Amino acid sequence: MLIESALLVPTVGALLIGLAGRYPNLREAITLLTALTLFVIVSKLYLALDAGIVIELELIEMIPGLSLSFAIEPLGILFGLVASFLWIVTSIYSVGYMRSHKEQHQTRFYVCFALALASTMGITFSANMFTLFIFYELLTLTTYPLVTHSGTDEAKRSGRLYLGYLLGTSIGLQLLAIIWTWTIAGTLDFTEGGILAGKTSDVVITVLFVLYVFGIGKAALMPFHRWLPAAMVAPIPVSALLHAVAVVKAGVFTVLKVTLYLFGIDLLAITGASEWLMYMAAATILIASIIALGKDNLKARLAYSTISQLAYVIMATAILAPMSIVGAGLHIVAHAFGKITLFFAAGAIYTATKKTKVSQLDGIGRRMPWTMAAFAIASLSMIGIPPTVGFISKWYILSGALQTEQWIAVIVIIISTLLNAAYFLPIIYAAFFRQPAYGESGHYAEAPLPIVITLCLTALATLVLFLLPGIPLQLSQSLVQELP
Repeated sequence: MLIESALLVPTVGALLIGLAGRYPNLREAITLLTALTLFVIVSKLYLALDAGIVIELELIEMIPGLSLSFAIEPLGILFGLVASFLWIVTSIYSVGYMRSHKEQHQTRFYVCFALALASTMGITFSANMFTLFIFYELLTLTTYPLVTHSGTDEAKRSGRLYLGYLLGTSIGLQLLAIIWTWTIAGTLDFTEGGILAGKTSDVVITVLFVLYVFGIGKAALMPFHRWLPAAMVAPIPVSALLHAVAVVKAGVFTVLKVTLYLFGIDLLAITGASEWLMYMAAATILIASIIALGKDNLKARLAYSTISQLAYVIMATAILAPMSIVGAGLHIVAHAFGKITLFFAAGAIYTATKKTKVSQLDGIGRRMPWTMAAFAIASLSMIGIPPTVGFISKWYILSGALQTEQWIAVIVIIISTLLNAAYFLPIIYAAFFRQPAYGESGHYAEAPLPIVITLCLTALATLVLFLLPGIPLQLSQSLVQELP
């Protein structure tokens, strides 16, 4: 019943939100109650997993051996806890943001948000690749109205790009890989150690892995990344959903899940099928960081930063070391809390000042100290500086690279860390230590209270998770059998 509830609660919540559309207070109360309920359910699933209880659910058997099935395991619980908790935070933020901007179609916004979280829960607890693919596609479709929320020509163009990239890669590449896997292995069940060992040649394993990785367009690995900056036309709460809560995390989650439970680390290491991925991810990290460095638009800079940070998870996965796999799991958490804080701060700046460019932020920290302090903390986490959780995840990834003597990965981590500092630290310096532009009136203060509270909460979480990384670290360590 817990897995069923995790799927049904946000779905029923979406229905109730739609029915309450004429009453904004009720609509938003339902949104918050639904988000809180989902987090409680996922927390109970974590407690069940921690107690060693096996929870599985088979809804429909399509053909013998292929069913719409769900099960709990450490990686899914990790993703589920992050997504369900951040939905609560994003819902509170959205109330302040949407009301401040008097956005149109607010009911549709909250309905689609709830449906996106229902789809995310389906991905999170999928017991096989068939189930994951179904909900992966549903997540694309339910977030499309959010990307095109404003209804402008630019939003519609971005929406077409969004659908084109995500549906094109998933149907053209990922679906082909799924069908091919079924014909080779006779199953799509996620199995510890993988399902393909001894079933086919090394060449086929390599081709299959390529199809899966590039078919998971939500991971935004170059060259299938353009949908992500284009989607920045959406309101800030949607950007938070895309970049921190659900969409991109569903991408790297799926890459990690396929690696661990369809192929298996040992098979990929023996065949060398994933070696190319480490270099591709490394290139994405560096190229995206360099592009981010040249972006004056704050949301665009954060978007390319996201592409770079996602590639950390992919590179860590491709290293295939126990320490790097733990780092990949932890970086999903670290990036989620850090990046959502940065987007929340960008939204707060726009709400209070209408500023969108990095070059316009001189002296803003004196008038918006809470917002820019949170931005500074999240930036340190993205760079990987203690005492933030981003330091722990990068430390594990670096340790895995050193453990396996992957010197290219080590060099890339060092260079990209410097690049991260180069495009984040000047913003912080300008905000607190430069004078505002000449002639600027400066008649503004912090954004509305719900916005400020939520961005401070997520910034605080990046510090708390550094000091108390227990649950994320435990779940990430559960992904590998042995640690040095």
